[in-house]
Amino acid sequence: MLKSERSVYELWLEYTRLTLCDIGNTTFDFYKNGAKEKIFVADYELKKSDEKVFYICVNEKIANDLKNFSNWIDLKYFVDMKNYYETMGIDRIMGCEAVQNGVIIDAGSAITVDVVKNGVFQGGYIALGLYTSHEAYLQISPRLDYSYNFEIDLDKMPKNSQDALTYGQLGLLYRDVMSHSLPVYLTGGDASKLKAIFKDAVVDEELLFKGMKNIMKKVDLC
Repeated sequence: MLKSERSVYELWLEYTRLTLCDIGNTTFDFYKNGAKEKIFVADYELKKSDEKVFYICVNEKIANDLKNFSNWIDLKYFVDMKNYYETMGIDRIMGCEAVQNGVIIDAGSAITVDVVKNGVFQGGYIALGLYTSHEAYLQISPRLDYSYNFEIDLDKMPKNSQDALTYGQLGLLYRDVMSHSLPVYLTGGDASKLKAIFKDAVVDEELLFKGMKNIMKKVDLC
């Protein structure tokens, strides 16, 4: 990719040589110099270093361990929480900080949906993720062991079991998201699958890192 074609975000990260990290329950997701690296929690050893790492974390054990490392800087302490609510996940907050107007769908173990208008968080909700909801249906009956049909026509009521399950999970989600008449941003492990439903959506695997960058710029950490 030519330098002129690269995003301002990528150029900013490369210029400042900053390391960002999104820590989940199972992985450390690093971003530095335009490169991403995913390391499983079980395989990563925390070490003291002069290098600063700016991070967000939803893993309580890791968060407690990181309090002993002065070079790891938790960005949650720099968020103006009057714009959000106390128990809101930091990953959702960073998704909201990344856009001025839009519906942010983070499709992982859970599917979170958050609405931002003119840079202000309007509210959001949490639903079962694709894998989690499939497992939940199996707990009801093994006869509900269907994969989701991402080619479903959501303008028609279903007439078979596979589409009925798909509609119940994705059809209602689609209608709610589209009712806001805002751009849709997809991120998370199942973002590419939901792209088949939200055809005009932007799939952005770096959305949370962009939100982290925006927080850092607001408080002059970079």
